[in-house]
Amino acid sequence: MNRDAEFDIIVYGATGFTGRLVAEYLAQRYGVGGEVKWAMAGRSADKLAAVRDEIGAPKDTPLVVADAEDAASLKAMVDRAKAVLTTVGPYQLYGDALIAACAEAGTDYLDLSGEPNWMAATIAAHHETAKRTGARILHSAGFDSIPFELGVFFAQETAKAKLGGPVPRVKGRVRSMRGGLSGGTAASGRATMAAIMKDPSLMALMANPFALTPGFTGPEQPRGDQPEHDPDMDAQVGPFMMAAINTKNVHRSNLLMGHPYGTDFVYDEMSVVDPKAPASFAMSAEGGPQPGEGPSKEERDAGFYDLVFIGIAKDGRKVKVSVHGDRDPGYGSTSKLIAETAICLVKDAPEVGGGVLTPGAALGGRLVDRLQKNAGLTFKVETA
Repeated sequence: MNRDAEFDIIVYGATGFTGRLVAEYLAQRYGVGGEVKWAMAGRSADKLAAVRDEIGAPKDTPLVVADAEDAASLKAMVDRAKAVLTTVGPYQLYGDALIAACAEAGTDYLDLSGEPNWMAATIAAHHETAKRTGARILHSAGFDSIPFELGVFFAQETAKAKLGGPVPRVKGRVRSMRGGLSGGTAASGRATMAAIMKDPSLMALMANPFALTPGFTGPEQPRGDQPEHDPDMDAQVGPFMMAAINTKNVHRSNLLMGHPYGTDFVYDEMSVVDPKAPASFAMSAEGGPQPGEGPSKEERDAGFYDLVFIGIAKDGRKVKVSVHGDRDPGYGSTSKLIAETAICLVKDAPEVGGGVLTPGAALGGRLVDRLQKNAGLTFKVETA
């Protein structure tokens, strides 16, 4: 971590839809220059000033001009921050220079990437550098994949307490949800499809649950691509669009922590199908909002998600835990998740070493506590 830096966190992309929500959250919760020293960054000083005023941030909120196309401006920004939080995606199009600058400088980096093809490439390119410099590189610090990664962590902690040890099988289930994906998520999906069209070998990476665990492959995992009856939910379940990224992050967490869930760990994600709306979770990267667009505050506030994690021991005993979020997943909750994860990394975890990490592996129970206290998440043991 860049310990002597001027700012704890710089929000890069603060004039975009999600970046603006992150800045607004930080301004409302932490003010400026107090417990958390943060700044807004983007390409245009005028736009940054306009957004600062629109979100009601103090006039003395620091503004930093930096451009993904200008390496010198990125380096200057990175040198001023303990952590750079970026919402400028698709990251495979706009993220390479920034992540390289952070890894080289020893500056922490957080993004909202759900782009496993790019994440696999960043692990190969930057993990060793970041280990050397102490930069903690955290991908997927929003709805994908924190509630799922920490849901599995919480289920395993519950199993240790109630069943005497971790379990080799966890099911992740989306019980209900209101609110859609962000425009950035849809754009990332389109960019990933374009990358696969150019390089068809990426298709195998997308289908591989262990694509982010180089050197390790665990047992065969459930595909989750066909509707089925789940007796543990007493409901019909179907494919969940984000399973392809979340499952990879869960397995990377297990690897980074030294396989506390076992090398034979099996995990899948599906969503409960609403019989009144059979396509309720068949979300697509096509259509939906464009990057920079999103739902109104009323829609964000009315959104929520309710996730269930069922841990099954070898002898059949089970634990069931839930994770609930109090805002729509793609924007309202995601903006709080990444902001609090950045603060947790900088303030609560100075001893964590560098590398391309996952939020769950880096922060574990500390992040569960912070998200419950500040970000509207609830972790609950339902049966054990």
